[in-house]
Amino acid sequence: MLSKLILLVLVAFSAMAAAIPVPEDEPNAKATDRLVFCHFMIGICSNRHSAADYDDDMKRAKALGIDAFALNIGVDPYTDQQLNLAYESAARNDMKVFISFDFNWYNTGQAGAVGQKIRQYGGLPAQLKVDGKIFASSFAGDGLDIGQMKSAAGSDVFFAPNFHPGQGDFNAIDGALNWMAWDNNGNNKAPTPGHNVSVAEGDTAYVNALKGKPYIAPASGWFFTHFGGEVPYSKNWVFPGDLLWYNRWQEILNLGPRFIEIVTWNDYGESHYIGPLASPHTDDGASKWVMDMPHGGWLEMSKPFIAAYKAGDKNVNNYIKDEKLVYWYRPTPRDLNCDATDSTMQGNPNNASGNFFRGRPNGWETMKDEVFVVSLLKSPATVEVTSGQTNRKFEAPAGASAFAVPMGVGEQKFSFARDGKVVQGATSLKKIVNSCICGLYNFNPYVGVVPAESTIDKLQPDGLTMLQQGLNAPCPTNTLGSDRAAAT
Repeated sequence: MLSKLILLVLVAFSAMAAAIPVPEDEPNAKATDRLVFCHFMIGICSNRHSAADYDDDMKRAKALGIDAFALNIGVDPYTDQQLNLAYESAARNDMKVFISFDFNWYNTGQAGAVGQKIRQYGGLPAQLKVDGKIFASSFAGDGLDIGQMKSAAGSDVFFAPNFHPGQGDFNAIDGALNWMAWDNNGNNKAPTPGHNVSVAEGDTAYVNALKGKPYIAPASGWFFTHFGGEVPYSKNWVFPGDLLWYNRWQEILNLGPRFIEIVTWNDYGESHYIGPLASPHTDDGASKWVMDMPHGGWLEMSKPFIAAYKAGDKNVNNYIKDEKLVYWYRPTPRDLNCDATDSTMQGNPNNASGNFFRGRPNGWETMKDEVFVVSLLKSPATVEVTSGQTNRKFEAPAGASAFAVPMGVGEQKFSFARDGKVVQGATSLKKIVNSCICGLYNFNPYVGVVPAESTIDKLQPDGLTMLQQGLNAPCPTNTLGSDRAAAT
């Protein structure tokens, strides 16, 4: 599916978040009721030909502690084929799935069609059921006739859509998903002075609107999109990321909602994927900033937090089974000038959505030129980070801790030591450079881990087909680690 455009319906939501206090009965669902979902884009999977093409995703997600994929669908002609394959793979891998209707493609007058689609898949073995009801969700969809939808479904439906406080009818739904996993200005862009709606304020607004009904709290590490005039869905902005992935998990452990939804497994176009680059998908133009930018370290980092969340524990310490460092950073400083070659500087893209900006992504000023590190340790250790010419050491306690180091051009090195002896260390495969990679502004982070992963995660040929479209500079393909291989 062509990458989504988030609907601009959050003005009322932001005011609500600021005006309403946190209720005394915050979600704090019992551990036995808690489920973890992960948003999965079916629309970019038209190249999958068998259920086996979904097996790796299902196995990885299950091992992580994810209970179900939220299968985001639009109205593509291959949607049913891919849903059938995903449901089949989930069943044989002991995973659950459910449909998340994307109302950038569906419209709120299609309640009957939504219900019929739920009926079509609700009886399959892999269908997630909550409280004995078929579970379904959405992206947006305020105004959908819930009664008509449930009538068309022909079975009890637990419908937890992405309705918005002050917009959708919260009396008619069974729960709700909050999509806004990033601090924002209340109007779908990065915060500006005097206009900052935090993710926690979003939690408050939803919890109040739901009045005790289950809340699906979002968790995401990033948001950057950079589609230029080479595609009809041009958009170019960033939300503040930095240490969001770490901070959000801490918030979730304290909030204790019944459900959480990771945003996302494979939306490469918006840079918030935690699944592998190698996961089979087609290229919607995102390869230009996704190539050589794996996020597997975020997947690994979330495992002990998911375990703690499911146990109802607010402390992650007892769930760290494998010591590691997870690190991430943008590949270039934010002030680097790429106007001469960047793909958003040319043509006359349709900007009816208001989401397209030329040059640096809207919101770039909110990003810090820093390298971010999270330590997951069983006992205290000295964490050392070298970013170019900058070197810092930190005394990290047992458990999870986060650190930031000023970004330096050059190699990025990470290690942790005890009693003066290095326990684990690695040099990242991605240098920070002071030049425009592929001629672009790239605000997508590279995410690595210590000890280093045994294989290099790469985009496959179908995920690279649009790489050269809109480029004005050379862009070698899948070069991550090649200089090191040549040296050996």
